[in-house]
Amino acid sequence: MKVILQQDVKGHGKKGQMVEVSDGYARNFLLPRKLAVEATAENVNTMKMQDKAKKAREAEEKAQAQAIAEQLKSCQVKISAKAGQGGRLFGSVTSKEISEALKAQHSLDVNKTKIVLPEPIKGFGSFEVKCKLGYEVTGTIYVLVIEA
Repeated sequence: MKVILQQDVKGHGKKGQMVEVSDGYARNFLLPRKLAVEATAENVNTMKMQDKAKKAREAEEKAQAQAIAEQLKSCQVKISAKAGQGGRLFGSVTSKEISEALKAQHSLDVNKTKIVLPEPIKGFGSFEVKCKLGYEVTGTIYVLVIEA
């Protein structure tokens, strides 16, 4: 019997796949637990429409990520911080501060979890910070830390 999986089923497939399973397994396990639906013409058509919508949504999100990466190339984020003796900062500049400064200065909304800091910024100067925007798109944020 052909069924369309509604959830991931270990050993059979991922959500949205059409798989061939035995009649008993489908009737006694998958269908009562709503893990799958029978592969009728209507359900197959619905699955294809959902796949098409998902691909369109992913393409749009990838285009947005590439647009943000292009905008990041042309802007520099200035962050002012207090420092003690020897030019060492009190604390450090975090990805949250960089995200908030991007939003305030350039109205670019980049989530703090997408900003990759190999180690915290603990001094003054100019830094290049990588930003993983998703869909294999990365950007570079230019951060300038100045004394407050």
